[in-house]
Amino acid sequence: MTRSPIKFSRNWLFISLFALTVIIGTRPATAAIAQDRAGQVQRIAGRLATGEIHAYLVRGLQPGDRLSIAMRATSGNLDPATSVMEATRPLAEVEAAYRADVARLVAESDNVARDLDELRARYFLDWDDDGGDGYASALEFTVPAAGDYRIIATGALSTLGRATSGGYELTIGLNAPGETEPAGAPFVERELSAEAFAPSVEEATGSLTAEKPLATLRLAPIDTGETVYISVEPTSGNLIPAVVLRDFGGKPLQAANLDGQTTEAALQFTLPEVATGYTIDVSAMTDASGAPTAGDFRALVGLNAPEVLTGAAAETGDPVLKTPIDVQVGIRIERISEVDSQGEDFTVLGSMRMDWTDPSLAFSPDSCNCAVKIFTEKEFDRFLDEVNSVWPDFVFFNQQGNRWVQSRAAAIWPDGRARYGESFTMTYQADFNFRKFPFDTQLFPIYLDLLLPADTYVVSDLPGFSGINPDHGEDEFIITDFTTSSEIVEGRVTDNPVSRFSMTFEAPRHLNYYILQIFIPVLLIILISWFTFFLHDYNRRIEVSAGNTLLFIAFSFSLADNYPRLGYLTFLDAVMGVTFIFNTMVLLYNVYMKRLENQGRLERVEHIDHLLDWVYPFLYLGLIAIVAYIFVLSGG
Repeated sequence: MTRSPIKFSRNWLFISLFALTVIIGTRPATAAIAQDRAGQVQRIAGRLATGEIHAYLVRGLQPGDRLSIAMRATSGNLDPATSVMEATRPLAEVEAAYRADVARLVAESDNVARDLDELRARYFLDWDDDGGDGYASALEFTVPAAGDYRIIATGALSTLGRATSGGYELTIGLNAPGETEPAGAPFVERELSAEAFAPSVEEATGSLTAEKPLATLRLAPIDTGETVYISVEPTSGNLIPAVVLRDFGGKPLQAANLDGQTTEAALQFTLPEVATGYTIDVSAMTDASGAPTAGDFRALVGLNAPEVLTGAAAETGDPVLKTPIDVQVGIRIERISEVDSQGEDFTVLGSMRMDWTDPSLAFSPDSCNCAVKIFTEKEFDRFLDEVNSVWPDFVFFNQQGNRWVQSRAAAIWPDGRARYGESFTMTYQADFNFRKFPFDTQLFPIYLDLLLPADTYVVSDLPGFSGINPDHGEDEFIITDFTTSSEIVEGRVTDNPVSRFSMTFEAPRHLNYYILQIFIPVLLIILISWFTFFLHDYNRRIEVSAGNTLLFIAFSFSLADNYPRLGYLTFLDAVMGVTFIFNTMVLLYNVYMKRLENQGRLERVEHIDHLLDWVYPFLYLGLIAIVAYIFVLSGG
């Protein structure tokens, strides 16, 4: 008996559908989950400190699932590296064992690079360093067995002495080859290590007044998911504090006690993203009558430390607040082209250098295929773009006129070290004191003020750079030594205090010129007037003393251009004044003696003349000694 072909086909179709139903019904649930998660892509942003690792879990993977992992640096000099391992052991245990093995390897191995690769092969199922563009990491991993898997994100080569850090972007795809845009529901979760989100607490103090009712604290970079705790309490005065947490653009994220109803302010905020450039504003509120309050305050700022809200937390952990960046400054005077005593200024040809380290300037060498970025004069605008115009810009506080910059250059290294140098010509104002002139010692100051506030940059001396070229070319003053110092002063551009670098040198005058050109002629003039006392012809004495007085007046006029025009007397003014008075008195004395002679009073004439022959020089020298004591020896 033959079967109908149509009936056979229907029976076969029924059996096939039944079998397919059985297969689907008996398939593991995890396989269905994996099928539902196919084609998912998740993008994660984070920040790695030096030597830190971030671990991420992907659960319920099945054999044949494909993980696409890509990691690139978004800031700093981070050299990304990724790896995959089974999540069968606790993260803390694996991390501790791996670090111990690495330390042992570095201490004992004669080929660290080779042995490190073998160590990674024991711990990781797959890993990659530079599989992406430049230093970026990229790998494709096929899951060998069902289970949970751990993805490690870290900085490469830190074991070999190249410590890197910075922000990163991690893109993980599940069965989505070639896809980079986020798709589907999140399927990756952060796995915290022993050090992750460790508590840190830092204390800060300040003072608020009616004139300055606001103080700003800057936060150090904070990782995603960390919680900031802030507590502010007054320590003096009638201060009622309020606190506002702001992001990098000044947008308020959280605030406390803005209504001024309590004497303390406290808040907490969990960061949804990597926080860089965040600030805390502490302000003084008004009291119930509307009058402003003022006083000192104590602020506790903590990460992952709820005890801060009680105001009783102790300082611990890593720094929470961002400290000012130290800028090392050096100034070298190559040549002093002019010292203008009348204008009280001096002109120098000099060079300067500034060295500082700013983590925000760090970069990955693969971004420019260079080990250092150099910016010359024509590229300086590009340097400002690179640093977002935030660098320790400066002015010379006591500059006169323009600063003529002959050349300048800047350099940035991958780890955030930066250097700026320039050569310039500048006239500086000085406050000379001529009271002891020409035995005076003058102070020549150079004041460099940073433009940004002292809570952003502070200056210090750059060791070994500052100095004065021995061939500086200044012939009027003896310039040998100098001093450098730094201090906080009121800013000229803003109301905030700024940091000042000072280079000063004291210099006495070379005296050869004044001895030969002034004091010896003055001595000769006074000797001539004294020698007239030994002439018995009073007519001749009058002629000589009159001529000597005219000579002194002419000599004084010839020196007028060398005198600083001042509102007070100098030592040289006093010497010239005494000399002029003595010359004039000698002329008047000789006229008087001639008159006595004409009156026939010769005995009186001889008596007075004999007395003054020796009194005159000692009287002059005595007055000069008194003048020297008043103007020079006593400090004037």
